[in-house]
Amino acid sequence: MSKLKIKNLRKAYSRQIVPVKDLDLQVENGEFLTLVGPSGCGKSTILRLIAGLEQPTNGKVFIGDRNVTTLPPGDRNIAMVFQSYALYPHMTVYDNMASGLKLRDLATGEIQTRIQEASRVLGLDELLDRKPAKLSGGQRQRVALGRALVREPDVFLLDEPLSNLDALLREQVRADLKQIFQKQKSPVVYVTHDQTEAMTLSSKVAVLNKGLLQQLDTPEVIYTQPANRFVAGFIGSPQMNLMSLPCQGNHAVLGDFKIPLPKAARSPQAIILGIRPEHVRLAQPEEDVTTLHGQVFLVENLGMSYLLSIRVDGEEKTILRALLSSDARWNDEDITLALPSDRIHWFHAKTEERIGD
Repeated sequence: MSKLKIKNLRKAYSRQIVPVKDLDLQVENGEFLTLVGPSGCGKSTILRLIAGLEQPTNGKVFIGDRNVTTLPPGDRNIAMVFQSYALYPHMTVYDNMASGLKLRDLATGEIQTRIQEASRVLGLDELLDRKPAKLSGGQRQRVALGRALVREPDVFLLDEPLSNLDALLREQVRADLKQIFQKQKSPVVYVTHDQTEAMTLSSKVAVLNKGLLQQLDTPEVIYTQPANRFVAGFIGSPQMNLMSLPCQGNHAVLGDFKIPLPKAARSPQAIILGIRPEHVRLAQPEEDVTTLHGQVFLVENLGMSYLLSIRVDGEEKTILRALLSSDARWNDEDITLALPSDRIHWFHAKTEERIGD
């Protein structure tokens, strides 16, 4: 049986406000599951339901072979790391990490052993006698993680723990998190709105929107085979180009250009084409791929690459973005781009679901 199982979980505050809608999830031992989605999609509510901080309207939560749905948080053997650190300001780092263990009446020797192991992993050995006011943001977050690690819980729950850190520190702590939890056997459920965190940290990603699970899979599959238009547009930075196009026979029509449709994607009316900016490239002479001509009206220099915004010939209102390497060259505003067929994603115009390859 999975270590954490959520079955038909629903939370409704009213008929109109339902942040979690009939959710089924399983997280095995050693798995790192990230819940990602826009604000208000139900991520934090799911975490609170797992933790027991809120009670579901319907559904059940299992940890191991225990149904913990009605148990208070203290009886679930979970450890939670919050966005705001939640450290006791009057206690030292050591006492903050020891506080939960003392409440469980663990022996002093056992407490010391656990704290020594966690502080060694987190690089806190020299900070154990300091109080939170004398720590940096990154150090405080490490202490919050240490307090969770020493509990040796059945499930780790992390609610946007890096959102208060600056960009450089967030990158460093993110790398530390990945190494730390790769060594843990307990499942981890991590909540974030940052897709970079979701893609780099997770063994599985759950993409949510309006309380509904849109896709659950590995980061690679989420990126390369998005289940629908929402996932395609949400995952990836810069955002995927998504265009609703009319169909003529076996082609989708974009202005003066016709794009061949695979058999599974042929539609009598309309279809949605998706292609990521990093997969759009400069066309080469006599290349047998779909090409588009357009005019560059915005260039954003990202250092290693340029992000171009392009108006497509014959369809001025259609904007295509391309991410090209910094050594790419084109003629002033005019540009010819290649859209490799194996990089194009197709979605139904009505259902917005992915069309198989």
